[in-house]
Amino acid sequence: MRVGRLAGALALVAATLLGSAAPGHAQELTIYSSLPLVGEIGTQARDVVLGERLALEQAGGRAGPFSIRYVSLNDGSRRLGAWQPELVARNARGATLDDTTIAYLGEFNSGASTFSIPMLNEAGILQVSPSNTYVGLTRSRGAFRGEPDKYYPAGTRTYGRVVPADHLQAAALARYVQVEGVKRVFLVDDNEVYGRGIADLVRPRLRARGIRLVGRRHLAPRGRNLTRIAGAVGRSSADAMLFGGITQNRAARLWQAVHRRDHALKLFGPDGVADSGFTRRLSAGAARRTYITDPTLDPAAYPASAQAFYSAFRARFGRAPEPYAIYGYETMSVVLDAIRRAGPHGNERDAVVGAYFRTRDRDSVLGRYSVDENGDTTLSTYGGLRVTRRGQLVYARTLDSSR
Repeated sequence: MRVGRLAGALALVAATLLGSAAPGHAQELTIYSSLPLVGEIGTQARDVVLGERLALEQAGGRAGPFSIRYVSLNDGSRRLGAWQPELVARNARGATLDDTTIAYLGEFNSGASTFSIPMLNEAGILQVSPSNTYVGLTRSRGAFRGEPDKYYPAGTRTYGRVVPADHLQAAALARYVQVEGVKRVFLVDDNEVYGRGIADLVRPRLRARGIRLVGRRHLAPRGRNLTRIAGAVGRSSADAMLFGGITQNRAARLWQAVHRRDHALKLFGPDGVADSGFTRRLSAGAARRTYITDPTLDPAAYPASAQAFYSAFRARFGRAPEPYAIYGYETMSVVLDAIRRAGPHGNERDAVVGAYFRTRDRDSVLGRYSVDENGDTTLSTYGGLRVTRRGQLVYARTLDSSR
C-alpha cells in the first residue's frame, strides 16, 4: 500500500463528507456495505449485496421504529480486479463521518477488514462481515503477533461475522483431504493474511490425520513465480495441492499450471475460491480434480427459512444466487435484529453493538446460532464442494469440523 495514496484518499473523503461520529437521535439510520463489486469476485459480491437488499426489503426498510437507508460501496479496483486498501479506507472513513451510520456490512476479504476494523472500532460502529474467515480478526490462537488486539484501538469489540472462522475451516479441509484418500500434500498460499493464515492452520490438522506435507511455497504478487511453483509441485511426490488464498490472486492460473504438470493431482481450496469467477476459468480436466470447502451447505440441509430465501431470491432476481448471497441476507438480518432488540436505543451505536454481542440461539436461514464474546458465530459445519464441467459449484458432502 502506498501511504501517500491512502492519505490522499482519506483527505478527499474528509473534505467532502460532513457529520459527527455518533448518530445521536436520528430516526433514519444508514447501513453501509463494502464489497469488491468488480473483478473476478464481483459476481459473488454483487449477489451478497442482493441478499442484503432482499433482507431489508422483506423487513419493510425498517428496524423497529427506525427507517433504514442502505448504501452499497465498492472496495474493488476494476483495473486490478481485487480489493484495494485505499478503497477500503475510503469506504470505512466515509461511514465514520456520516452521523446516521449505525452499522457496516463488510468486508468480503479478510485482508480488507484489517484496514476497516480499526477505523470503525474507533467510531464505535458495529461491523459484521458476510464472508471473513481469517482467525486473527477475532482470536489470538493461530493468529499473527499482536492479533486481534491491534485491530481494536478502542479496547472493545465491535466486529463480528456470520461464517465460521478458519480454525474450523482448516479442520474441514484436512477432513476433506483425508476422506479423498490423499496421503501427501503440497501446500501453496497467496501470501495474504487470509491465505497464509489458513495454510498455517491446516498444517497441524493434516499431520494429526497422518497426512504428510511434502512442500510449501508462497505465491508472489501477480503470480510472478507461478510457473516455478507448478514445477515444484509437479516434481514432488504429492497426491494433492492445497491452496490457501483467494480467486483474485491468480488462483485459476495456478490451478491450470499445476494440472498441466500432473493430470492426476487433486486440487483443494478454501472458500476464498468458492465462486464462479474462479471455477469458470478452469478447464474440464482441472475442474474434475477440484475440491473446495465453503460454509455454504446443500440448500436441503438448511431450515425452512432458507428455502424461502432461495425461492424469494429467484422470484426477485430471476435466477439462483451465488453461494454467499445467503450470508449477505443473514448479515443484514442479524444487524436489523440487533437494532430492533436495542429498543428505543436502536439509534445509538454502543447499544446496537451490545445487542449484537448478546445474540443467543438465533433461528436464522443458516440455522440456530449464537454470537460468542469474540464476535464469532457458533456455527461450525462446512460444505465440501465439487466443480462441474461447466464450472458450476455443487454440494458434495458435509464436513463436520469437530470430527
